[in-house]
Amino acid sequence: MIPASSSPAAVLSRRVSDLVALFRSIERERMAGVPVLNPALQVEAVGFELAFDPTVADLPSGSDAEAVGIIVTPWFMNLVAMPLERRDDAAGVGVSRTRPVGSENFDFIGSHEPAFGSYAACSLFSPMFEFVDQAAAVATAHAVLTTLRTPVAAVEQTVSPARRSFLLGRSSAAGAVR
Repeated sequence: MIPASSSPAAVLSRRVSDLVALFRSIERERMAGVPVLNPALQVEAVGFELAFDPTVADLPSGSDAEAVGIIVTPWFMNLVAMPLERRDDAAGVGVSRTRPVGSENFDFIGSHEPAFGSYAACSLFSPMFEFVDQAAAVATAHAVLTTLRTPVAAVEQTVSPARRSFLLGRSSAAGAVR
C-alpha cells in the first residue's frame, strides 16, 4: 500500500528504481551469455510518468494508479505499464490487454516477477542490435514517448490548411476551379 505521506513522484521514483533493479538482475542471472544481448547497451528506464485519463480531474488513488514508460535493456525495448502499488496478479500473466498510451492503443502482455510484482509490457524492439550505443537507444525511447504523448490536436495543427489543400490538389482560394 502506498503510504499517504508519500508523494506520487516519490512512489513513482521508487517503483522505477525497483524495475531497473529487476531487469539488471535478470541480465546478470538469466541472460548472462545469451547471444541476443547487445553489449553496447545497459538497462535504463526512460520517461516513466503517471498514466491517467486526462478527462478525469483527479489522479487515480491507491492501487489504481499506474505509470507508463519505456525500459531499455540489451535484449529489448518495451513500453511498460506498471502499478504504483505492488500487485501480484498471477492470473494476468500472458494475458493481452489493449491500453491507451497517448493517442494510440497498444496490446500489452501481462507479466509477473516475484521480486517486483505484476506489470504489463508491449515490445517495441527486439533484439537490440540496430542500436550502436546507449545514447541511440535512449534517444529512440524518448522520441517514441514524445510522439505518443503529443496530443492529436497539436499534431494536426502543425500542417497548415494551405499545405493540406495543396497536397490534396485543392486551391486555397474559395471556389477555385481545378
